[in-house]
Amino acid sequence: MRLDKYLKVCRIIKRRVISKDIISFGQVLLNGRKAKPASTVNVNDEITLFLGNKKITIQVLSVDSKINSKDAVTSLYKIIKEEVITSNEPA
Repeated sequence: MRLDKYLKVCRIIKRRVISKDIISFGQVLLNGRKAKPASTVNVNDEITLFLGNKKITIQVLSVDSKINSKDAVTSLYKIIKEEVITSNEPA
C-alpha cells in the first residue's frame, strides 16, 4: 500500500492530500529514510512523522485497506515512541 494512503487509512492524518504534502516536504521517514508519497509500506516497517513539535514513531502491524471502525484502526500500527521536540532539529 502507498505510504500516503496508509497514513489516511490509519487515521493518523485526516486526508490523503495532506499526507501527500507532509511526505513531500520531508516530514515523514520510512525505515529511517526520507520517503515519497508512493513508497510502499510493508508489515514491520517503521514510520517516523514530524508533526509540529512532535516526533511520532510507529511500527506497521498490518496493511489492510478495508477498516470500518476506529477500534480496528489501532490494529494497523503500534506507537513505538512519541516525543516532544524542543530544539530546532531538521526533519
